[in-house]
Amino acid sequence: MGGVTARLDDLPLRDDLRGQTPYGAPQAALPVALNVNENTHPFPGEVADDILDSIALALRDVNRYPDREFTALREGFAEYLGYGLTPDQIWAANGSNEVLQHVLQAFGGPGRTAFGFAPTYSMYPLLTRGTGATWTAGTRSHDFTVDAESAASQVDAADPDVVFLCAPNNPTGTPMPLDVIEAVYQAARGIVVVDEAYQEFAPRSEPSALALLPGRERLIVSRTMSKAFAFAGARVGYLAADPAVIDALRLVRLPYHLSVLTQAAASAALRHAPTMLRAVDEIVAQRDRIAATLPALGYEPHDSSTNFVLFGGVDDPRATWKGLYDRGVLIRDVGIPHHLRVTAGTEGETTAFLDALASIDSRS
Repeated sequence: MGGVTARLDDLPLRDDLRGQTPYGAPQAALPVALNVNENTHPFPGEVADDILDSIALALRDVNRYPDREFTALREGFAEYLGYGLTPDQIWAANGSNEVLQHVLQAFGGPGRTAFGFAPTYSMYPLLTRGTGATWTAGTRSHDFTVDAESAASQVDAADPDVVFLCAPNNPTGTPMPLDVIEAVYQAARGIVVVDEAYQEFAPRSEPSALALLPGRERLIVSRTMSKAFAFAGARVGYLAADPAVIDALRLVRLPYHLSVLTQAAASAALRHAPTMLRAVDEIVAQRDRIAATLPALGYEPHDSSTNFVLFGGVDDPRATWKGLYDRGVLIRDVGIPHHLRVTAGTEGETTAFLDALASIDSRS
């Protein structure tokens, strides 16, 4: 049926949401899509078969509500993470964004503030504002690092209720040493979230913040299955924290928020963790290949501990992005002046990106 369509401004929208824009990474059916840090490697067939079998079994009970506490999945995450973690220290939701939203619903909200060192993950301010809290941005050095002294000083001055530390950082790829995390925790009075979405791609010499959890009841370490586990379409994120934090998150989650199918699929994937993670070394190799090749093309890659490379020296990011787009390669303009970001894909995708970039450079 037809009718008059209202404009957004005509609706009784919350005042603090007026003028805001939603998350909007471009989606386009191009041959080479390297813009949202997905794991682009083929999904292992034997793992897919086990997942399908697990889903088929779960379908027999799909008329019933799922295990509200997703017990088996929490056991799987605790075993995968190690560090002596127990299932009562684990939480999960539909992607790490929902996990972080739960944290903000429980510890942020109206009249409270959240803080992060910019540039960082673009969803932090969106999630913060969406839950009614105020976002405050700190600063990084010119190379996108932040040292312990500066980090602690900025957090102390901002006095936030929730601190987000993206480690390694998106969109820059910058690692965050444990001494910085410890300094921030000491300076903060509220919750400190260490977002380790890309931890599996970091050098083995860069320890996880999971090692800092004992004795720190306000510390949260979040992870995702979207990147290293090639599970972006399944939407599964999780975190580890003190059991009291998990109890707090139960206060804000929707009932039965993880479907029986999601739980079955994620548990099956975790059973095959070594197989799922085999692609990580190849992705890291392609990341390093990109970083090693870009200087020869006149660009300046930043050191990365993730599955992507941020590179500077781009005179006109929009024109370069469009030139790659026209050649069938999609990467990301993250809004940092004279920079673009590319995901490390398969060997063929990496070659296509580098060849396309070289062709733009040679014609400029």
